[in-house]
Amino acid sequence: MEKNKEQSFLTRGCCSVPQPHTRQLDVFRHSCNKLDAYDWLKKIKPSEVYTPAGVVEVRFKNSRKDFFRATPDLDLKVGDIVAVEASPGHDIGIVTLTGEVVKLQMKAKNVKERHDELKRVYRKAKVSDIEKWVTAVKQEDSTMFRSREIASSLNLEMKISDVEYQGDRTKAIFYYTADDRVDFRELIRVLADAFGVRIEMRQIGMRQEASRLGGIGSCGRELCCASWLTKFRSVSTNSARTQQLSLNPQKLAGQCSKLKCCINYENSCYQDMLKDFPDTEKDLITKKGTATFQKMDVLKKHIGYAYNDTPAHIVMISVERVNTILEMNARNEHPEDLVDGDLPAEASKNTLYNAGNDMEDSLTRFDNPEQSKRNKKRKRKNKSARKPTKKKS
Repeated sequence: MEKNKEQSFLTRGCCSVPQPHTRQLDVFRHSCNKLDAYDWLKKIKPSEVYTPAGVVEVRFKNSRKDFFRATPDLDLKVGDIVAVEASPGHDIGIVTLTGEVVKLQMKAKNVKERHDELKRVYRKAKVSDIEKWVTAVKQEDSTMFRSREIASSLNLEMKISDVEYQGDRTKAIFYYTADDRVDFRELIRVLADAFGVRIEMRQIGMRQEASRLGGIGSCGRELCCASWLTKFRSVSTNSARTQQLSLNPQKLAGQCSKLKCCINYENSCYQDMLKDFPDTEKDLITKKGTATFQKMDVLKKHIGYAYNDTPAHIVMISVERVNTILEMNARNEHPEDLVDGDLPAEASKNTLYNAGNDMEDSLTRFDNPEQSKRNKKRKRKNKSARKPTKKKS
């Protein structure tokens, strides 16, 4: 249970549960949370005509961050727990950026620097504020499970994936996903009676849900959206075709049931390399026969062709060789074979593949044949030693 409580505070950038009656020096540390921001200007001395920004960046749960106005007498530093303006009441957050770098962060996020529109920082969190905040955060998991039971009893086609209490515990935000429009007016009334707080329902997408819940991807690492990725770009099947990936939904879809975001990572590299590839719709004509395109290896710059009379026998040749044959065919010249006669015998042998087994390896490919023979001999000896000897009459 204590581990779950620490995990709840980890989503807010806390490395440990804040203790109300102690100094909060070790609660916040850089690189212990997803939305960590580093101040690259902290070692640069401001000029004499420098005017303080008067704006700080405050983070809340998961990917929620905002900018607030702060008066100079507060003397806020990174890691301070502060009480900020909310509607209604106040919320509790952690200061992540101060100084001149906040203006650059606002410019990067297209936030206007008009102080009238920004909410205020009331004060540094008092002991009573932290006590109420810690109590509210510890109730979030139980509130989420109870709200799921209530939504199921009302037969609502929705999934409540996360709950966030406001710092003063006067309001709770319920994040949910749904395929269709949901009428949750009755649900809000039931939740308000059950928890005694103001209810706000906020719909999120499947990718945002996966980033909040977290998990381990097929690569064996933590999900990108849960660890560092904050902006979700659209992923199309054209990117998978460009990288010659099998269009299998079970392999291309992530835990959010959408196409994996990592498909976009190397797509630009494949697009640049494919510029040097010839048109694969053109057949290669040789004296041995006509060859049709079958597959390609973009990174190795190899293209696989198969003769029409032997479609299961694929020959992998280089892009340069394909361009040479196409130029010869344009001059009505035909080479002897797809493989260049000047290539060594080992290189030409490695270019031959079987169309049915080119992506499958033998389960015993790492076995040592000599060692396997020894093991067989040992098993035979052990079997013969176990057999009982017949008594002579």
